[in-house]
Amino acid sequence: AMASSDDGQPLAKQAKKAAHLPFKHGPGPASSYSRAEDWSPNGYTSPLPPTCLSRVTRELLDLVTNPLPGIAAVQDEDDLGRVHALLIGPSGTPYQGGFFYLVLRVTEQYPMQPPKAQLMTTGSGQVRFNPNLYKNGKVCLSILGTWVGPCWTPAMGLRSVLLSVQSLMNEKPYRNEPGFASASVKKCDEYNDIVQHETLRVAVCEMMEGRVPMPQLLRQEMRNAFGQHYQYYTDLCRRHINRDGKPMRDPFNPGQAKFSYGSVLKRLESVNQQLSAGAGSS
Repeated sequence: AMASSDDGQPLAKQAKKAAHLPFKHGPGPASSYSRAEDWSPNGYTSPLPPTCLSRVTRELLDLVTNPLPGIAAVQDEDDLGRVHALLIGPSGTPYQGGFFYLVLRVTEQYPMQPPKAQLMTTGSGQVRFNPNLYKNGKVCLSILGTWVGPCWTPAMGLRSVLLSVQSLMNEKPYRNEPGFASASVKKCDEYNDIVQHETLRVAVCEMMEGRVPMPQLLRQEMRNAFGQHYQYYTDLCRRHINRDGKPMRDPFNPGQAKFSYGSVLKRLESVNQQLSAGAGSS
């Protein structure tokens, strides 16, 4: 399937409007790709050879025929080397039910070299969802050449990248950071509390409110999943509303942010009412 944006504008053009925040190394080893132009797909429009395009099309067809749980992907209608993917946060993790929008763009060397990748669900460049998912959208994975570890091989593909990004959204993401593998349960739980809140605030509310341009097909996937997770979202807010006003001490993203479950709950209810009204009028 090919993607068109919500307002009918080419997604390739809308992607160029996304903020390019200066890269800053967080805790852990420095990446080999420190400049946005080295890893970001935004603005990358180099023409691709037919063999490369054929490979991308085959891979996308395989993703439709043999779908990955919690992952949907579509091809850009204006740039066939660009792929839009939606990853739904796995159950049992602080990312549960969140909508994480990823843009991939293969280069003319694909599959000899990995695609470029950027996470678009960042709260306008303010939220770092994981030690390996930076607030400027950089995805730190060794197979992408943006982190240390096993390198990309031509046997890998889009499926490999999507599964690897999904694997970052695990039960204890705090331990993804090098040197933190044996971090205490308390540290992990404190970080999970922050990720869980920001998942609801940004990866659910902001995404459902349409703040990030994305393909209609992926937005429909979000609408379907929202209804399935709505009870979980609201129960979580009510359970933790007593934390409102308390500071979120994020070790990877220092700032003055505070918990605001009451506000998130109201936004969730508003989104649900709009979806219900739309369903009733259709």
